[in-house]
Amino acid sequence: MDTYLAIASRRDRRRYDGRPVEPAVERRILDAGRLAGSASNRQRRRFVVAGSAEVREEVAEAVYAPANVRGAGLVVGLLVPDGRMPLFDAGRAAQSMLLAAWNEGVDSCPNGLQDPERARAALGAGTDETVAIVLSFGYPLRPHDPEARDAEAWSARANRRALDELVERR
Repeated sequence: MDTYLAIASRRDRRRYDGRPVEPAVERRILDAGRLAGSASNRQRRRFVVAGSAEVREEVAEAVYAPANVRGAGLVVGLLVPDGRMPLFDAGRAAQSMLLAAWNEGVDSCPNGLQDPERARAALGAGTDETVAIVLSFGYPLRPHDPEARDAEAWSARANRRALDELVERR
């Protein structure tokens, strides 16, 4: 898939068909996060897969929309050391994972934390670590075709501010 088409067509989707994400697809999603750049190539992040029902439920209770996690086929917590630059790096890794999932026909959604301490405990965060975000992934309830439109048509349909409102030149 064309990268710009992937970016323009991808949408956060919060409901999944309930199947686990296939191991090979899970590996590609996680590897996309690993391959994301990081400040000074420090790679100070780790990905914790919420595999057990108990951990997944604790993580679900820690996010704003628990159903996103409960219905997902794969749930990943992105953990980084405390500090500002690692949060930017976590964002880079998260976006790479979301795009890799989209390329594999897997929907996804970032989930904000309403109870960061509960998420830290559930995901086994160290005393100097922060849970930057929880990502949920799953197969779509109904198939989608990113190539049904060109990137410009997807962009026009996006619920986003106009580019001219965001770009300033001085």
